[in-house]
Amino acid sequence: MSTSLLATDGYKFSMAEAGWPLREETFYYCHRKGGAQVLPFDVEQELSHALPRPTPADYSFLSAEEYEMGAGFKAAITRAAKLVVRALPKGAVFFDREPVFCVSGPSALVSWLEPLVLMWSYRIQVATLALSEPEKLAESVATVTCERQRQLVLETLDAVGVRAPPIRVDADGYAERVRARVSELVEIVGDASRIFEVGLRAASCVEQHLLALEAAKSAGLKRTSHVLGAQRLSLTPVGTMGHEHVQRYGSDEAAFRAMSERRPHRSSYLLDTFDTMKSGIPAALALIAERRGEGDSIRYDSGDKEAQYRFACARSDELGVKPVQILEDGFDAAQTRRFEQLRAELGVEPSRQVYGYGGYLIASTAGGLTRDRVAAVYKLSQTGRRATMKFANDAGAGKQSIPGRPMALRRRGEGAVSLIVQQGEAAPAGWEPVTSVPLSDAKAAGAELSKWRSRSGQELSSETQQLIAQCHQSAFSRLGAGEGGRGEARPDEGRS
Repeated sequence: MSTSLLATDGYKFSMAEAGWPLREETFYYCHRKGGAQVLPFDVEQELSHALPRPTPADYSFLSAEEYEMGAGFKAAITRAAKLVVRALPKGAVFFDREPVFCVSGPSALVSWLEPLVLMWSYRIQVATLALSEPEKLAESVATVTCERQRQLVLETLDAVGVRAPPIRVDADGYAERVRARVSELVEIVGDASRIFEVGLRAASCVEQHLLALEAAKSAGLKRTSHVLGAQRLSLTPVGTMGHEHVQRYGSDEAAFRAMSERRPHRSSYLLDTFDTMKSGIPAALALIAERRGEGDSIRYDSGDKEAQYRFACARSDELGVKPVQILEDGFDAAQTRRFEQLRAELGVEPSRQVYGYGGYLIASTAGGLTRDRVAAVYKLSQTGRRATMKFANDAGAGKQSIPGRPMALRRRGEGAVSLIVQQGEAAPAGWEPVTSVPLSDAKAAGAELSKWRSRSGQELSSETQQLIAQCHQSAFSRLGAGEGGRGEARPDEGRS
């Protein structure tokens, strides 16, 4: 069994070309919220099913769509034998922000996996609900979007030994809800070319996403981040930069320059990896001022986007540049109306402001157990020998990630239930590896899961704390000195 090389987001290809596709990197998966969850499958086995098998036709399509891939990427994407997976066992109970699994291997390959592994959050939620709150299960899975989603529910319930309730596939209803939302958005912005879709990671499966994309296209949508969807439906694939790219370089300016200097196409600069106002916006606009006429854009993500937007517009006016403004991260119809008002107020031309929509089109129209419900993420944590983390501008540091090669230990007695250590770090007294609940006995598994759900609290090992401190020092020493993220970090600086 294999997966199309195109079944991922477009920016995975641009970041590989502007990065180090063969470098060993580590990504980890966790849920930021949702409480104790149960893992209903073997991670390594599932990963083996997700791996891509490239074809010449894939590379021809990518080349035609401004994603020409080099020798490094083509070698990396076939090196599945170099992947190292460290995961909790099937049946394990895990908590908010605990690493469920880490994948180490060639950068391009471990990065490529992100949208597909994030879809696993749906199956995890189905299993957890079936064992911990079986009275809510029937309502949560009564209606699904496609036949493949129905099969995922059945397979998951079989894995945890729970009888499946009646499940109805309502593809037409789902498609109509997506179509209606796209139609409304097009009406708000006045031109379908000003919106695009970025919700592959919000779907339960590729089939659901393709169904939604087809409906969105019928309402006027022309662009999507899902490259396979773009190929099948004659849409344009889009996407340039994610947080992992900026983390690799260790500074906004270095990352932005790498993208613009290693790819002969327009670039989109992601602003919030370290600090949007102090580093992201100044570095992006300074580079855009150097590259006048290239059509580069700036992309907002976390934090107070209105304040950031006003700041960016004022700085753009000072520099005499007109970047394309890309607004994403939880955008819906109401936010779109608000930012259209801001656009008019600040004199931004319509063609220079575009919007990306993910969960608003793909997940909230499906109902039930969405990725946002548990905030599932798959984050770069180590690049080469250097630990790295995302900081972002999220209130309460909710979107900060864990550096290194993290793993969770468990304590059964009093106090915090979770300890985040680094792989190879000695386990302190009283802590032990995470074990499984008995999935073969749903009643017993449910009782065990309920016990764990009454526990909470997380600690960080001394080595993990040290890595976080080093990442903070590396990222913010430049900001504190007023450098705005200038200066490229050496690829392998810092401790392993």
